[in-house]
Amino acid sequence: QVQLVESGGGLVQPGGSLRLSCAASGFIFRLYRMGWYRQAPGKQRELVAAITSGGSTNYADSVKGRFTISRDNAKNTVYLQMNSLKPEDTAVYYCNRGDYPFGSWGQGTQVTVSS
Repeated sequence: QVQLVESGGGLVQPGGSLRLSCAASGFIFRLYRMGWYRQAPGKQRELVAAITSGGSTNYADSVKGRFTISRDNAKNTVYLQMNSLKPEDTAVYYCNRGDYPFGSWGQGTQVTVSS
């Protein structure tokens, strides 16, 4: 059974940083492209960063240069380092496969950027 547990969110001022973590289980983590998604109130969930099993990354234009995705296959964990945060980054952040998401999602972690 796939389980995805996100953590690390919180309230941060504009320009601040946060590091999100996602612990995965129930599948062979190292084989899959993984991604971080976010959903802001009233908006659709969007993919903001993805990393292949080999470590290649890509990012949405809105976060390029500010966010960094990484993974630790030994720990079945994917991370999202978020720097220079902006109010428009406020959303619930989720992890899942970065290509064809599993049907079950974690609870997400709330990121709020506000002064």
